[in-house]
This record gives sequence, C-alpha cells and structure tokens, in this order.
Amino acid sequence: MAGTLMTESGVRQVQRRTVVLLSAAQVFGGIGTGATVSIGSILAVELSGSSAWAGAVATVMTLGAALAALPLAALADRRGRRIGQVAGLSAAMAGALLMVLSVVTGLFFLLILGAAGIGIGTAASLQARFAAVDLADAEHRGRALSAVVWAVTVGAVTGPNLIQPGAVVGQALGLPPVAGPFVISAAGLLLAVVLLFFGLRPDPLLLARELAAVPSLNQSAGQPAANPAGRPVNQPAALQARAPGSLVRGMRAIRASRAALLALAALVGAHGVMVGVMSMTPLHLQELLAGPGHSGHAATGDVLVIIGFTISLHIAGMFALSPVMGWLTDKAGRPETIMIGFATMITAVAVAGFGQDSTTAVAVGLVLLGVGWSASTISGSTLLAESVGQESRVVVQGVSDMLMGAAGAAGGAASGLVLSQAGYLGLNMAGAAIGAMVLGAAILTRAARQRGSATP
Repeated sequence: MAGTLMTESGVRQVQRRTVVLLSAAQVFGGIGTGATVSIGSILAVELSGSSAWAGAVATVMTLGAALAALPLAALADRRGRRIGQVAGLSAAMAGALLMVLSVVTGLFFLLILGAAGIGIGTAASLQARFAAVDLADAEHRGRALSAVVWAVTVGAVTGPNLIQPGAVVGQALGLPPVAGPFVISAAGLLLAVVLLFFGLRPDPLLLARELAAVPSLNQSAGQPAANPAGRPVNQPAALQARAPGSLVRGMRAIRASRAALLALAALVGAHGVMVGVMSMTPLHLQELLAGPGHSGHAATGDVLVIIGFTISLHIAGMFALSPVMGWLTDKAGRPETIMIGFATMITAVAVAGFGQDSTTAVAVGLVLLGVGWSASTISGSTLLAESVGQESRVVVQGVSDMLMGAAGAAGGAASGLVLSQAGYLGLNMAGAAIGAMVLGAAILTRAARQRGSATP
C-alpha cells in the first residue's frame, strides 16, 4: 500500500499538491455556477414565457446540489475523493452544455436539466473543502480549507462577467450570444475534470485511511492509531460511519448537541436567505433598469453588464474574505462569528430592500449579504465539526451540505412568489426575519455556554 511506503515529508508533499489541484479546479469549475446565477432567472422567464418561473433555475440548481450531496459523499467514501469530484464536475459540464442547447432550441426543460447538472457540480465544489483537510495536520487544517474555499472566488466572480466575451464566442460558433457564457463554462469544467482525474493521485482520502492503519507512521508504542492530523482514530466507529443509514445517524448526532443544532441552523438559515435574495436580484435589476415587461434577449448591453457585475461582487463577498472569516472564527469564537455573520446579513437585506430603487444600494446590500454568508457558513461548519464525535463527523458534514442545498432550493422557490406578492423590499424583509431568529438562537447559545462555564 502507498501508505506503508510514504514518509511524513511525502505526506506533506501530497497534501500541498492536493490543495493546489483542488484550488485550481475550483477556479475553473466556479465559472459555470457564476454564469448560471447571473443569467438563469432571465433565461427562465424568456423560455417559459412567465415570470412565475423566474426562480426555477436557482431552485433546481440548489435542489440538485442538495440531492447530490449524500450520493457524492457515498461515492467518495467508496472510491475516493478523486472519483467523487470528477463525477460531480462532469455532471456540471453536461449541465453547461444543456444550457447552450436550451438557448438554441428554446426548450425550457433543457434549461432545467442543465441547472440540475450545474447543481451537482456545486455539491462537488462544496465537498472539495473537506478533501483539502484529509491529509492536513491539526495546525494547518483551517488554512488548507480556506485556501480551497477562497479559490472559488476567481471562477465564480469571472462567471457573471462572461456576458460580453461569451457573446463573442457565441457569435463565432454561430450560436445566440447569450449561449456563449455557457460554452466558456463547459470548457472550464472540462479543464477541472481533466486536472483532477489525472492529477489527484494518490487520492487524499484513501491515502489518509491507509496512513491511519500504519502504526509505524501514526502511533508510538502502546498508543492508539492516529490520522494524519494527529488525532486518535476509532477504526470500528469509522467503518460504522460508512455504513448505510447516513441521514438518520447524521441527524441523530446533530440532535444530541445544542451547539451542533445552532451550527446547522446557521448553515441552513444563511444559505436559504442568501439564495432567496440573490436569485431574484437579477430580475429586480432588469425591471429597475429596463422597465417592467422587459425580459430575455431584450435585456442586453448595459443592463446585463450591470447585473453580471452586481452578482460578481456578491460572489466575491461570499468567498474572497474566507481566510479572514476563518481567522475570526478561531479568534472570536464560533457562536460569536455566527452572530457577526447574521448581523451582517440583516444589515445587508435592509440596505438592499430599503434602497431597492438604487443600483448602488442593491449592489452594496448584495456584497454585505455575501460577507455575512461567508462568516456564518465558515463558523457554522467549524462549530458543527467540533460538536459531534469523530465517528459521526463525515456523515454529519454530508447531511449539512444536503440540508443547505434544500434550504437554498426552498429559498429560490419561494422568492419568486414573495417578489411577485410583496416586492423586492418584502423579499428582503422576509430574509431579515429568518436572520433575526438564527441570531437570537446564537445569542441564547452563547449565554448558556457562559452560564455553564461560570458554574463552579
């Protein structure tokens, strides 16, 4: 086995290469998500002929990510991170090509299928952050995770700004200009797939398991086997965590810890609010700039550029400061950073909602929304991992990703209805109400922890 022959310096070298490869793949893969988010709601209205379907692309994307989370985790568990990542990103590449085909044919159901494929790729991208820490030691785990999360920024911010270069590509290929960004997305995803398929060897998860079973590398005489992070491994429990019934056992582990419940509420609440507001912002900006009734290809030129730029700023807020949020989580504390995150999100929806008639106010609100999501998600993920036992950690992470995706799907589905009934301000105020509930739960959890530590 590879693990029996590899020195500690060799493991560190594999870890460094793993982080670099995952980060590069995130750059290329993120392009597809960014392009879909910025154009999806507009295409949905055009191809369906009804504004009631405006949130369909965001809904299907996030639902696809939710439904794919546990199967992709199970695939990675059986075959390793490399196969799991390649499978997810290949589905996203197929989704981008279906997006192109939907524009060419005018068929709405192809747009929906394409969004589902992009969603599966989103699930794979989320799980890449866990692949970054399979071989990391305890002192560098946060840095490795944040490096991969940060790498999403480059691709995801580029995606919404592919409208003009994409139009050139589309015209060169004889396609409608709006199809061009998805051609570029498919090419980026192909690069990511090739990079990981050929480069992610040895597989970090499989190698970590081999190392955990090698006493000469992972334990001193008389001590239990340890993983590369230096923590004891209960191997029967680890095998049990890979058994069927992941959802039930994951939820049981979460319910057993008040801190884990707060962490899950933070992850689910932040994602639901973020997707709900973000998915309807392009449609709101289109009506604000071009006037009500304009949709589809009528929204071209400056209007689409402003929409793409606003969404790219939002995505930059989500990912660009992830290393800072990781540092804040370690220094200020997990519940405290969750509180900061949701306070920022409440401020964000207030700015965007009450400033709905200003493109600048909407853009500022979307940036703050992304920053609040980043703080809440990174601190919530850290708290969740620390609040459950080692034997439950992997399955709990899969369950949290699934529920995050489900919350995003619910937010995307409800946002179109709320927008049509209560307007953009009403949509943002609904997000503020959800944020206030999670913020209150974080305050209560922090107070309970302080009372517990003060008890003699």
